[in-house]
Amino acid sequence: MPQAVGRSRPWRDHRQVVEGIVFRYRTGVAWRDLPGRFGPWQTVWKRHHRFATDGTWDKLLRVIQAEADAAGRVDWNVSVDSSIVRAHQHSATAKRSAREDRTVLVEHTGAVSNDKNPRCCPDEPGDHALGRSRGGLSTKIHAAVDGRGRPLAILLTPGQAGDAPMMLPLLAHLGVQRTIGRPRTRPDRVLADKAYSSRALTSGPAASAALSPSPTTRRPTASASAHPAADR
Repeated sequence: MPQAVGRSRPWRDHRQVVEGIVFRYRTGVAWRDLPGRFGPWQTVWKRHHRFATDGTWDKLLRVIQAEADAAGRVDWNVSVDSSIVRAHQHSATAKRSAREDRTVLVEHTGAVSNDKNPRCCPDEPGDHALGRSRGGLSTKIHAAVDGRGRPLAILLTPGQAGDAPMMLPLLAHLGVQRTIGRPRTRPDRVLADKAYSSRALTSGPAASAALSPSPTTRRPTASASAHPAADR
């Protein structure tokens, strides 16, 4: 965990603050409604915001994944799916780019997208992941998890983005560090539902680089396994 350097004031205990962050997301309370046992709510929010912007949370996740894989606790039967999250009502009036006197003035709100796939949603600004789906202004979360449901890779796209086009970019983000050698990037199997059963994912060189179809599969799907849950 990061430590205070120089002559700055010592930080409040990380365990206390992280438990406050976990409590907030588990219960859904407002930051200012956090119980006093976690310390000042401003400290909890600032610590969370700082760790999110400087990459601390991502570094911690990579370390935890590497330790779990070294201990044999990562199940490489990877499942892929997505979920849509409605944007907050305040984001409905998010400001966009404006051109004034040949100068582009940009003001942004909303979530940051880490999707680098140029084929998906070319009209969506690259600085956020807000789009309009049937449910309104929303963001879609694409996740690849191991066989025990623990996250391995996550991508954000606008809510109207399709699932199938994000399969290969999502699998390309798989990478668990190892103590010796290169990171592991290839799963044993990939499980997905019918939303991923496109020909681009079941045939061709791009699919063979990420998927390993089972010869017992009864019909083409994006699943690399004949597990019955893949067709539900």
